[in-house]
Amino acid sequence: MSARESGRGPVVVIIGGGFSGAATAFHLARLLPAGTADIVVVEPREGLGYGLAYSTPDPSHRINVPASRMTLISGQDSHFADWLEQTSAIVDDVEAVAANGALYPQRRVFGRYVEDHLQRFLQSKTIRHVRSAVASVERSGERYRLILADGAALVADALVIATTHPPPALPLALQSVAGKAGLVANPYDLERLEAVGRNDNVLIVGTGLTSADVIATLHRKGHRGRITALSRHGYRSRGHALKAVDPAGDFTTLPSRSATVLLRRIRTAIATAARAGEDWHPVLDAVRRQGQVIWQALPLAEQRRVVRHLRALWDVHRFRVAPQIMDVLDRQVAEGRLAYRAASIVGADQIAGRIRVGQRLRGQRRLIAEAFDSVIVTTGPAHADILRTNTAIAALARMGLARLDPIGLGLATDSQGRAVGTSGRPIGSIFVSGPLARGSVGELMGIPEVTAHAERIAAEIHQWLGYRTALRRKAS
Repeated sequence: MSARESGRGPVVVIIGGGFSGAATAFHLARLLPAGTADIVVVEPREGLGYGLAYSTPDPSHRINVPASRMTLISGQDSHFADWLEQTSAIVDDVEAVAANGALYPQRRVFGRYVEDHLQRFLQSKTIRHVRSAVASVERSGERYRLILADGAALVADALVIATTHPPPALPLALQSVAGKAGLVANPYDLERLEAVGRNDNVLIVGTGLTSADVIATLHRKGHRGRITALSRHGYRSRGHALKAVDPAGDFTTLPSRSATVLLRRIRTAIATAARAGEDWHPVLDAVRRQGQVIWQALPLAEQRRVVRHLRALWDVHRFRVAPQIMDVLDRQVAEGRLAYRAASIVGADQIAGRIRVGQRLRGQRRLIAEAFDSVIVTTGPAHADILRTNTAIAALARMGLARLDPIGLGLATDSQGRAVGTSGRPIGSIFVSGPLARGSVGELMGIPEVTAHAERIAAEIHQWLGYRTALRRKAS
C-alpha cells in the first residue's frame, strides 16, 4: 500500500535503482520523518545499488578508483573502506590490494555495500523496491501514472529519473554487419564475451575503461589471440599515481570562459607540477573536483568545443584503470598480443565467416582492411540516444516534460535538478539524478560527484514536498 493510499503522504517514484537511484532513495529516506512520503524505487534487478556498473559478476572487473575514495555519504571518505573492514568482504580476494596498499575490490562488492546500507529502510518499508521496469508514463492531472513492464501500474506525485547508462550505439560504419556472427554490440553481454574463441583475432572498438574491462575478461577466460583496440585518437586510459597526492591547481577563481584559455591554464598547472617533481595526476584531480564550477562557467558554444575537441583526452586521464587491470594491459602489450591503433572505421562486411573492417589510419589517406573473428563495441554510453533507448523517458519527452540537453550528454535540467521540458521551463515534480544530468551540471560520472548530486536531489525533493504540503494546507 502506498503512502497516499494509507494517508501517509505523497508518492515519490525513482526510476532506476542503480547507484544514482539507490543513493537518492537513501538520502531522501534519511531526510524525511517517518511516514512523510512513500519512496518507491522501480528497478528490475534483484538488489538496489548495483545497476549496470556494480552488478557485473566478472571477478576481473574492479572499481577503478581506490576504495578510500568511494562513499555513499559525502564527507565520509572512508565509509566504504570502513565497511570493507567491518564485514571482511574482501578477505578472500588476495588481488584486491594493489602494490601501494590501496584497495580495489571487485565491482560487485561496492554494490553489496550500497544494498547493505539500504536494508534498514527497505525493512521498515520507508523505501519500497518494485522489481520491474517502467515501460511508459502518462500524465494524470498533477500526478503520473507509470505503466510497468509486467503490466502493473504505479501512481506518483513526483518522479526521479535515475536510469542506467544507455548501451553503446553501434557505429554507423558497422551497421552493415549488425546482427552478424562475431559482432558483439553490447560489451556488457558476458555470455557473448564468453563465446569469443581462445585464439580469435579480436577488434575492440574503443580504448577506454569498458575496453579495458573487456580485455580483462578475455584474459581471465584464457584468450591467447591477438587484440587490436581502436579509436579515432588511439588514446589509452591511464593508470593511477603510485602515491596519493593532494589535488593541485585553482580553476574556479575567475573561471575560464573559453575552452582554449581553460586548456592553457591546465597545461600551465601541469608544467608547474612537473617543476616541483610531480606528474599530471594532482592537477587533473583538481580539475575533476572543480569540474562542475568550471563547466557551468563556460558558455554553451565553449562547452560544445570542450566536448568536440577535448573530451577524448579528458576521458583517458579522468577515467583511470585499476592497477590490477593495468598490469594485464601492460603485459599483453609487452607480449605483442595487444595493440592500440588510432584509426576510423570506414566500412565493414562479412567474408568467410569473419568480419572484414575497413579503416583509415589517423593522419593518413590510405585505407586498410583486416578480417577479425570477433568485433566488440565498447564506445561508451550513448547518452544522446536516451530518448530512443528508454521508453519511459521517451514518453515524458512526447508530453513535453523532458528534453535532451543542448550538448547531447543526457537530459536538460535546471539548477535545482528539475527536468526541463520542451517549453524550456522546468517541471517542478520531475527530477534527474546522476550522469544523465551532466550536460547541465558538469562532471558527474564518478562516485563522489554522483553521491553529492544524489544528496542535492534528495534535499530538493524534501524542499518540494514541504512547499507542496504548505500550499495544500493554505488551500484548505
